[in-house]
Amino acid sequence: MNRILLTFLLLLICLPMLAQSNATIPLYTGTVPNSKPSSVQETSVTLDNGGVRISNVIQPTLTIFRPAADQANGTAVIICPGGGYTRLSIDHEGYNVARRLNEMGITAFVLKYRLPNEKSQPEKTLAPLLDAQQAVRLVRERAREFGVNPARVGLMGFSAGGHLASTAGTQFAQPAGAASSSTSVRPDFLVLLYPVINLSDSLMHGGSRTSLLGAAPTAELIRQYSSDRQVTSRTPPTFLVHAGDDKSVKVQNSLVFYQACLRHGVPAEMHIYPKGGHGFGLNNKTTKDDWTQRLQNWLDANGWLTR
Repeated sequence: MNRILLTFLLLLICLPMLAQSNATIPLYTGTVPNSKPSSVQETSVTLDNGGVRISNVIQPTLTIFRPAADQANGTAVIICPGGGYTRLSIDHEGYNVARRLNEMGITAFVLKYRLPNEKSQPEKTLAPLLDAQQAVRLVRERAREFGVNPARVGLMGFSAGGHLASTAGTQFAQPAGAASSSTSVRPDFLVLLYPVINLSDSLMHGGSRTSLLGAAPTAELIRQYSSDRQVTSRTPPTFLVHAGDDKSVKVQNSLVFYQACLRHGVPAEMHIYPKGGHGFGLNNKTTKDDWTQRLQNWLDANGWLTR
């Protein structure tokens, strides 16, 4: 067979597979904002159960998970894994979730965001929010390339990643850091799984608050980063999931955010399971109910699954 023809046929076979590959792209071009030279190096640990935990992120990235071409509906969801702002549960609350979203026709982006670190960041509190907002900005600006609708970009977060997503969903009017473009960083919707929301003494997840705000934050800083206190009428529609017996992040975190949405006329749906504890990811083993199906119904009802 002619070599040129053979190459062409191989390309035809491989292109669909390439389209499904999970490319990882840098979040920033050039210097990463709010960073400084340090000896900090990223680490990745594989647990006995196969789970992957990443710490000390220096170069934030997005890993793209594309749905099958005949199922893609143009909606994008950026996923913020949890880990108490000290590590990222990148597979359990990232890659695995992205594959489930692909089944809904959604293009998913797993965000490997910087964790607060005063050795590598001049302002450690700002680093995660800078990255979440840049992720929204980047997906919108490259929407055509990714095959998504820039008006259908959602933000999803688990635990501390839920705190990051809710912060980005309530503090978009004045983006963190120096403005790099006029592109909106407001997510079109939020999906929050057992999220850290309120950082007051009575509701906080202690590890997350200390990692993000330091050991002795001011009352003003606590208020600023308590997402329920920042809800306005412009907060995006929100879907919440939590377990009533969560001992790590009290269920009241989701409750106060839901109540704040009600007060400000923000459409919100919440699912509270009696049991499940913290960090159940895709599968709450205490119930036959599938929260991802509830999410799919909500997304569909709001038109985000329409092609």
